[in-house]
Amino acid sequence: MGRDVDRASFSREDRVRYRQKVRRCLDVFALMLDDFGFDADRPMTGLEIELNLVDQAAEPAMRNEEILAAIADPLFQTELGQFNLELNANPRMISGNGFADYERDLCASLDRANERAARSDTRIVLVGILPTLNERHLVADNLSTNERYRVLNDQIVGARGEDIELDIRGVERLRTHNDSIAPEAACTSLQFHLQVAPDSFADYWNASQAIAAAQVAVGANSPFLYDRQLWAETRIALFEQATDTRPDELKAQGVRPRVWFGERWITSIFDLFEENVRYFPPLLPICESEDPVEVLHAGGVPELAELRLHNGTVYRWNRPVYDIMNGRPHLRVENRVLPAGPTVVDMLANAAFYFGLVRGMAEADRPIWSQLTFSSAEENFHAAARRGMDAILHWPQLGEVPVATLVLDTLLPLAAAGLDGFGVEATERDRLLGIIEQRCRTGRNGAAWQTATVWSAERHLGLDRRAALHHMLQRYTELQYTNEPVHTWPLD
Repeated sequence: MGRDVDRASFSREDRVRYRQKVRRCLDVFALMLDDFGFDADRPMTGLEIELNLVDQAAEPAMRNEEILAAIADPLFQTELGQFNLELNANPRMISGNGFADYERDLCASLDRANERAARSDTRIVLVGILPTLNERHLVADNLSTNERYRVLNDQIVGARGEDIELDIRGVERLRTHNDSIAPEAACTSLQFHLQVAPDSFADYWNASQAIAAAQVAVGANSPFLYDRQLWAETRIALFEQATDTRPDELKAQGVRPRVWFGERWITSIFDLFEENVRYFPPLLPICESEDPVEVLHAGGVPELAELRLHNGTVYRWNRPVYDIMNGRPHLRVENRVLPAGPTVVDMLANAAFYFGLVRGMAEADRPIWSQLTFSSAEENFHAAARRGMDAILHWPQLGEVPVATLVLDTLLPLAAAGLDGFGVEATERDRLLGIIEQRCRTGRNGAAWQTATVWSAERHLGLDRRAALHHMLQRYTELQYTNEPVHTWPLD
């Protein structure tokens, strides 16, 4: 969750002052990149998981404040919808048994949270889009009560000047309108953070962009929205459309969307922050008292609060992050392409695949971004979101290749080498990457299991779509608690 907001409206003067302050922060950031000691000695990682709350009938439970109070754990926070929570794992290195430590801590946190939630007849579900959501759930009244979300909603809808249109064409088609950003709350994601040095940031960001399609294809887990089967990872299309501040006229003029893949490979993290400032008007123009120039000249570490706040309202699929920990600044790539779920071990397999592959790609002798056009990387990304394990991707020297073949023959060996570079224990490396391998060999990720189970319920049990979705989600939730990887789940 981002920072809290205690103002409901902003004046023209607020926006002018904020724009000036953001540019001042950007200038200071450029100076820091040239001559400042960023923390990069021990590359830390982090995970954020967005969660769904359901009642005993598998309907969305609008109870996050109640459940959060019952959990009483600072690692859990509110998210956009009243049926959402967020779990932030404690950052750590992944060398040795770091992944096993993540798994133990995440399972313990979720078990404890589920035990507290059960007292209110509520369960926690790890899934990219809650399959039982429909239009009556995703309305402004069901946004979380934190004022930040209300203000963000007002600013996005106000900037657009008209209802937000959803038009997603997949196996079936969904076309609807909404007068708020509430549909965004349906998008529950798994986010990875990787600390990197300033001089290697561009390599890691470029690599993250290049491999995003493969990540989404093997990790897809969001095939249903409003009772319709759409994309394997419908969350991608939904998030892009649900926060779009552009009316049709601005789209036609080529104005960039706030949920953005980007448009070019970069040479520095500064490229991304500078694009954010140049292309995107402020949504939350809140100024702090710090003068970053004075702080820098005094030998301190500037907070750059305005630049960081603005950066948080541009929703890149791989976001640059400037942060301060224990008095030292650092830079991170925030990888945002994946859905939550299906299980903790599935998510850690996704993490091992990402962290290993991005390092393997970033440190390759011949960078992938010198061979793959940026437009091809973006086309791959959306093809993977649409078709999941059935996607065909374009890859240098291979041409058009099935994603499973690409992952098995090319990407998994690179990911293994990257994990070796991090010092990951070999047994952990093989266990987690083996889950990715088996998804490719069986063709079964979360999206494939969901669609096959709904299909079976409709045809063999005679259920209509809505009943089949409830049936599937009940079974999904039971299997999630086993922490067995999704490729091993039975198809009832």
